[in-house]
Amino acid sequence: MSEVSLFRLYLMRAAYLLLAVGLGFDIWPVLIHHGSEWALLHGAAASLLAALSILAVFGLRYPLHMLPALLFELLWKAIWLVAIAFPLWSAHRLNAQTWAMAYTCLAAIVIVPLVIPWPYFFAHYVKARGDRWR
Repeated sequence: MSEVSLFRLYLMRAAYLLLAVGLGFDIWPVLIHHGSEWALLHGAAASLLAALSILAVFGLRYPLHMLPALLFELLWKAIWLVAIAFPLWSAHRLNAQTWAMAYTCLAAIVIVPLVIPWPYFFAHYVKARGDRWR
């Protein structure tokens, strides 16, 4: 824990809180009160984001242990922007709903990298030896 400043831990906790509350208000009501007919991928995406909101709650107590949850948030939104939003934007087919999602994703990929303790990440996830295979 001494490798990451207390200030950075509180920044991470703020990001986890924002993630938990944001997903809590957006995803959980839809997941609980959905109709009988629900598209398979829409249901899977909602379930995945609900699980992420639960992991974000754990991040409030264990911000460093739950760092992969922040990385997941950063990566899925970056991938969505590159694979979905950018082609629509370049073809001038970005509607209001897609633009709102793109704005949310852009905000996250600006904020989350500022919160992540990158030296800690590289020391513990890139440079460190992996767990044994047998």
